[in-house]
Amino acid sequence: MGLATDLTFTLLERFRMGSCTHTTKGEPMKIGIIGAGAIGSTLARRLSRRGHDVRIANSRGPETIRDEALSTGARAVAVSEVADAVEVLIVSVPMNRNADIAEYVRAAPASAVIIDTSNYYPMRDGRMAALDEGQVETVWLSELFGRPVVKAWNAITAQSFDAKSTEAGDPHRVAIPVAADRDADREVAISLVEDTGFAGFDAGTLAGSWRQQPGAPVYCTDRSPTDIATWLAAADKDRVPQRRDLAMDVIGDYIDAGGIVDGNFLVSINRACYA
Repeated sequence: MGLATDLTFTLLERFRMGSCTHTTKGEPMKIGIIGAGAIGSTLARRLSRRGHDVRIANSRGPETIRDEALSTGARAVAVSEVADAVEVLIVSVPMNRNADIAEYVRAAPASAVIIDTSNYYPMRDGRMAALDEGQVETVWLSELFGRPVVKAWNAITAQSFDAKSTEAGDPHRVAIPVAADRDADREVAISLVEDTGFAGFDAGTLAGSWRQQPGAPVYCTDRSPTDIATWLAAADKDRVPQRRDLAMDVIGDYIDAGGIVDGNFLVSINRACYA
């Protein structure tokens, strides 16, 4: 079999063999979130609704956290307090802001699972040499934090994340890839992805998480649990940055022409550029 076929088979077997098992077994966890943008705020709502003890922080202070993020029980705290005694710390900031919050991540308990939702966009973040030279985004971030990091919730638009959650077993459920180097960390993250209303999919180790970065076929394309392995395997590392930039150019041109960008448009453009 070819490389792509081998990878597809391996990923499918992981999924069939139960790598999406909930290791939290429905028990509430203490979760901190750094970043109160669209993804961070939705995470705060979804996870607290499922009974988790959630605190959320940003760089501007707890008084600036929108009420919507706190509507199901999450608490706004100072960023210096967000990692205290947590079991999971989710980082949801632009890639170029991670250095600013690294000290708070390092303050989390050694046993805490660190989850990254960020993506690198040069037009927003400025040029970051290591990433431009091909280093995998979350591998770089793990080195910055000095901690093992999980990659999750990065490969879905804010609109789809807000609108497309479903209960387990729904035939239209959207899959979210989860990559990590430690099995236990990956299993916790997959369980929490399920708690947010999506199918967590074992995407392997961080070294391969470029397959869920911007420009890859699973990035913001709302793949199903039955076909996500095929699309992960179809990624071409050399073409991922090119397709990322192509999608941004198309979206920018559409906006300049007066077009209205919504979630369905973004998914359609991403599929057209990446497939």
